[in-house]
Amino acid sequence: MTDASRPTTEITLLGRSYVIACPPDEQESLLRSARYLDRAMHGIHAQAKTLGNEKIAVMAALNITHELLQVLEERKDQERGLSQLHARLEQALGPVDEK
Repeated sequence: MTDASRPTTEITLLGRSYVIACPPDEQESLLRSARYLDRAMHGIHAQAKTLGNEKIAVMAALNITHELLQVLEERKDQERGLSQLHARLEQALGPVDEK
């Protein structure tokens, strides 16, 4: 597939449109991501109107990355907790005889 025939999707960030190469089956996910990023960028812009769009984008990326890492760490903690619970249950139940 040539670049000219590659499917694209238009997104808007801080009022500026961007055309992004995107397979049709990922379009909805891209649009959701763009809306999330746009909201984050608008929030930063509202707090510091003197920042340029590039700095706003970097700050939004850092904030979103921080959120992601927190969620991933919480998930690891939950998985560790489930593993410990599973081990305790297996210990409490003892060996199960298969017939």
